[in-house]
Amino acid sequence: MATPFDGFKFESIRESQISRAMTQRYFQDLHDHAEVDVVIVGAGSAGLSCAYELSKYPDLRVAIIEQGVAPGGGAWLGGQLFSAMCIRKPAHKLMDELEVPYDDEGSFVVVKHAALMTSTLLSKVLAAPNIKLFNATAAEDLIVKQDETRGKYVAGAVTNWTLVSLNHDTQMCMDPNVIEAKVMVSSCGHDGPMGAAGVKRLARLGMVEKTPGMGALDMNSAEDAVVDRTREIVPGMVICGMEVAELDGCPRMGPTFGAMFMSGQKAAHVALNSLRRQQEAAQEAAQEESKEEGKPLVAA
Repeated sequence: MATPFDGFKFESIRESQISRAMTQRYFQDLHDHAEVDVVIVGAGSAGLSCAYELSKYPDLRVAIIEQGVAPGGGAWLGGQLFSAMCIRKPAHKLMDELEVPYDDEGSFVVVKHAALMTSTLLSKVLAAPNIKLFNATAAEDLIVKQDETRGKYVAGAVTNWTLVSLNHDTQMCMDPNVIEAKVMVSSCGHDGPMGAAGVKRLARLGMVEKTPGMGALDMNSAEDAVVDRTREIVPGMVICGMEVAELDGCPRMGPTFGAMFMSGQKAAHVALNSLRRQQEAAQEAAQEESKEEGKPLVAA
């Protein structure tokens, strides 16, 4: 029996057209995002929900750095590689906003497959015109500067392709690139080969105390603590998700994702507050400079 695809034929093309189409867009993206308002490091459940919240502010330019080829972190499955994703209320309001169906279990909801939630969230983020995801890209270091008013502050991310980052020991020096940012949101997850990278680097720089690591599992206290302690830990750097637990020693919550989503959403608003403070400080400095310029010269 015939099918609609019998005798199917694609449009003719030259291979170089494909190469130019990819190259032009990628390097244009690198050029356009060398300086951004917010850079999010880590595209797990917290980082993606942060990006989604920031997508509601179209005047902001946001870059996401994700070391994996596939963004989403550990949110493609539930606990122990099971399919269902459990989200404690009131974090289910994000599911309502995204129109992700779920089973209501009273104090929590269950999405039939974690990938349904994560793919929906990811599609919304990627479709936003003010968000750019650079996956297969690692944040190797922080840009840290210092001035009289803020002291030491984070001013962006030092980046490299992940495969380069993983092979520094096998090749000669392969220097990185940079993305300058007014605010960094570090959502690198719990400790691991590339986990909790932001707070671990701050600890080595002496900008925060030594990280104690996350505590043992306690769902009830863990999720409240992670959302409550999502904050700007040093000027220019906000932490969210499991990186909060690594810094503060909060318990882990295991296979329940509400705190990850809400921590990311809160981080977006903490970043917005930081941007507002920076803008206000810049305006005050400009006014002071204008006053100084307007003062008459005093004869010696």
